[in-house]
Amino acid sequence: MLKQTNSSKSVQLRALLQPGRLGFLMGAHDGLSTRIAERAGFDGIWGSSLCISAALGMRDRNEVSWTLLLDVAELMNESTRLPILLDADEGHGDFNNARRLVARASQRGIAGVSIEDKRFPKRNSLLDGPQGLASADEFCGKIRACREACLDPHFVLVARTEALVVGDTVDEALRRAERYVDAGADAIIVHSRSPVVDQIVSFMRSWQAAAPVIVIPTTYPDTPAEVFEDLGVSAVIWANHSLRAAAFAMQAVCAKIALRESALGLDGEILPVPEIFELLDQPELDEAELRYATGLREHDPS
Repeated sequence: MLKQTNSSKSVQLRALLQPGRLGFLMGAHDGLSTRIAERAGFDGIWGSSLCISAALGMRDRNEVSWTLLLDVAELMNESTRLPILLDADEGHGDFNNARRLVARASQRGIAGVSIEDKRFPKRNSLLDGPQGLASADEFCGKIRACREACLDPHFVLVARTEALVVGDTVDEALRRAERYVDAGADAIIVHSRSPVVDQIVSFMRSWQAAAPVIVIPTTYPDTPAEVFEDLGVSAVIWANHSLRAAAFAMQAVCAKIALRESALGLDGEILPVPEIFELLDQPELDEAELRYATGLREHDPS
């Protein structure tokens, strides 16, 4: 069983975002995907709203309530020693909804929360169509409310600007990001849906604020890590690759079983059941049972 104090993961996340080494966070959507990301060697977990929504069969448009989002995040948090940065969309409403979400997240031991400067209900950044952006004044008020609501003094509050996503200039993204830091954000996510890294390069070359910058290269995935390091980026989030890989594999296996009416010949495409048990730390439970449940074993007729 994993043991860690609430604030220690927040301290971990803060350290991850400090200059010196580029950090990597993998998107996850449940306890199993969180454990897999940790074992792969990532520094932290991105609690992706898209992936959590999709895993629940819902769309990335605030269809998952913030209370359900926190319930999933809490289970993920119990499954890992890594810090989780939770993708909380635009805060699921106005400043009051956002500050309640942040207070509960910090209370439950989540290391940090990211909120973005979109209007409620948010629309996924990678979808075509209108993307409603909140005013900078409105969003700064939301950041201040969230900052004051944090119950953990080490809790990491990340402000994500979608200015580039809606077609604004790099200068506007910089202006917004600098205001968000002044309002109390600990770090900035600058998001772009461009297929090349040019907008991020321009942003970073002009970035002057004393706050870490995080990027999400979903649409420019071929950019070498050295480029981000040279630009002074603090962390990279691979936001949805785990879910997309799982969905791809599930579709392929389900189609084959349905077509063949048999699972014969799939051993090389699916994880053996013992490996699932091992991922879920079954050995720890077996060992704990020997120490704590001896009375039950004595009366076990098997």
